[in-house]
Amino acid sequence: MAEEKFLFEPPSDEEIELESDSESQSDEVDEEEAEEAQSEDEKIRPNKKSQSPWDFSSYSESVADEHFRRSTTSIDEKISNARLRHPIPTTNTDSEEYSDSESEPHHQEYRPDEEEEEDGDPTTSGNDSKSFFSPVEGVSFHANSFLELHLSRPLLRACEALGYSKPTPIQAACIPLALTGRDICGSAITGSGKTAAFALPTLERLLYRPKNRPAIRVLILTPTRELAVQVHSMIMKLAQFMTEIRCCLVVGGLSTKVQEAALRSMPDIVVATPGRMIDHLRNSLSVHLDELAVLILDEADRLLELGFSAEIHELVKLCPRRRQTMLFSATMTNEVTELVKLSLNKPLRLSADPSAKRPATLTEEVVRIRRMREGNDEAVLLALCFKTFTSKVIIFSGTKQAAHRLKIIFGLAGLKAAELHGNLTQAQRLDALELFRKQEVDFLIATDVAARGLDIIGVQTVINFACPRDLTSYVHRVGRTARAGREGYAVTFVTDNDRSLLKAIVKKVGSKLRSRIVAEQSIKKWSEIIEQMEDQVASVLQEEKEEMALRKAEMEATKAENMIDHRNEIYSRPKRTWFATEKEKKLVAKAAKESQEKRNGSGSEVVSAEQAEDLKMKEKRKRQHEKNLPRKQRRKLEAAREMLEEENEGEKKNKKERNGISLVDVAYRRAKAVKAAKRAVDAGKIVKKAVKKSKNPSQTNKSRPEEMRELFQDDMSAKKQKNVQRGGGKKKSSFKSKSRYKRK
Repeated sequence: MAEEKFLFEPPSDEEIELESDSESQSDEVDEEEAEEAQSEDEKIRPNKKSQSPWDFSSYSESVADEHFRRSTTSIDEKISNARLRHPIPTTNTDSEEYSDSESEPHHQEYRPDEEEEEDGDPTTSGNDSKSFFSPVEGVSFHANSFLELHLSRPLLRACEALGYSKPTPIQAACIPLALTGRDICGSAITGSGKTAAFALPTLERLLYRPKNRPAIRVLILTPTRELAVQVHSMIMKLAQFMTEIRCCLVVGGLSTKVQEAALRSMPDIVVATPGRMIDHLRNSLSVHLDELAVLILDEADRLLELGFSAEIHELVKLCPRRRQTMLFSATMTNEVTELVKLSLNKPLRLSADPSAKRPATLTEEVVRIRRMREGNDEAVLLALCFKTFTSKVIIFSGTKQAAHRLKIIFGLAGLKAAELHGNLTQAQRLDALELFRKQEVDFLIATDVAARGLDIIGVQTVINFACPRDLTSYVHRVGRTARAGREGYAVTFVTDNDRSLLKAIVKKVGSKLRSRIVAEQSIKKWSEIIEQMEDQVASVLQEEKEEMALRKAEMEATKAENMIDHRNEIYSRPKRTWFATEKEKKLVAKAAKESQEKRNGSGSEVVSAEQAEDLKMKEKRKRQHEKNLPRKQRRKLEAAREMLEEENEGEKKNKKERNGISLVDVAYRRAKAVKAAKRAVDAGKIVKKAVKKSKNPSQTNKSRPEEMRELFQDDMSAKKQKNVQRGGGKKKSSFKSKSRYKRK
């Protein structure tokens, strides 16, 4: 019985008959579709419009309802009021002011060395990883249709409804192996259909689950809420013809009670973020993963960054050992390799298009921000967005505050933009994605929250307003465009401090950069307009601050009223336990970020190419100067260097010794020493010296004989106490023992 607990059982004959009865009306249509799928040149009918797999609006209340409930106003309303109070004239620029990259191209080719390319993929290098992964000989990355992958009719109908005619390489390789229950570690370029690669075989296996015993059988973990919503929407679209499959979304920002009720009903699939899932497993009744059969980690490298690592390991421990585990990501890091070795059993390493680090249809450009123009980067961005890149643009900012400021500036300039970052509510975040998906706004200003996994069809341009810090972040950011064979542009703003970092990124990616030049006149005009906007930006921010303070006061008052009215009910509830508090999460994230920066070798400060050249020249001059010195002076310099090195080594050893003992051990040793000294003083072994000096000078200035007498008396008293403790001295029994030796 224990072995059958986590397996999908085939349906009985009665279940097959019920399924056939329910689908009897559409048998003729299914046969026609199956016959069409057999042909190699299968295409979608031109008169039939394919469905969109994403729908973000149905997962939360509308933003208008949220503002009405909270008695607040939207940022767009504040911006429109500020524009009415102080109208700002926008600039009309001619096409001559912009020098396009095609008219004035500056091609810079960077070809990475072969050794660096080998070091870039930690999972494929080394004998240990080769011996750990199972061989993938005979795996095919090519299929003409989904019918060749042995999928059921409901899934084939869903693929046709979504417009999927031919499987991608990662789908063709992953789906047959996942159907056999093998553990998979898959990686492919962004936009290659990884979500369908694990969703289709999972739904196929769920057709053969034991339907008389409901349980959570599939758990899909994602790093961000938006990606979880997207995966849930994709699964619901693929399962639209499988009415008995139930899927549940468990993420932060949405109602906990609704999610708790859904988990208690034991859905077949749960799509979740790690923190909220652990919260329900600890604090919600009758929620467990005892019968989990499939665990999927989407964007696995991101899940192990910035404080997620402990939560992922905790969830892996809560899952049963006898399960199927699948990891997917566009980039694989050393942390992912460690998780693979910890949680996967003889996995298959599937790399679709391993040589292609980026899509071939992607055009990458650079806008150089000189040191004198570093304050005008917003003007350069507005000049580009007003004339060149006018629609379907994602702008990546470095911080949440910078993204919000850009949203206000774009609104005041008359450009339709939406923002996406962590300071917004979940309803506002999903509404921003829905507005951008429906093309009601032209620009999406976001932080790295939108850099992972989001597949918004039609994104033409990605602008890195803040230069990414590492190669992984750059690959995922520019992967939001040029997806599924479409063309796209990626524009990166590069300051003098970022040039060396960008060169390293480009060298590893192996791409060709094109330099885009923006006209000075246009930058000057937009910088003047931004200066005029500063008062309006400050007024909008001040209005938001006052509204937030008022909202916080109302929340505190409501909380106090609830505590008075429902005190007994509130205190009767069981206390919630947390895997990690918000403060602990921030500390862990900060420590992970610092360790990542140290590992990358970049640190918090990035040295530019000019600074590196200056340091090299200084070192060279110093060595040349030392060569020209007399021999005695050279020997003195060498001796001084050796002494410095010895001192540094000694300091390092002392630090290691100090760091080796924890504070608890030090305190324990000190307390033990104090107790031992006190016992010795009480026993008379140690004479306690008087610390305080007596005020009477006659007592302090004693003669030598008096001091010797006091010491002798103290010594004798100590000896007596020692004999008493050891059992020495005369005892009553000793006289009796000597009586037999007396003469009669």
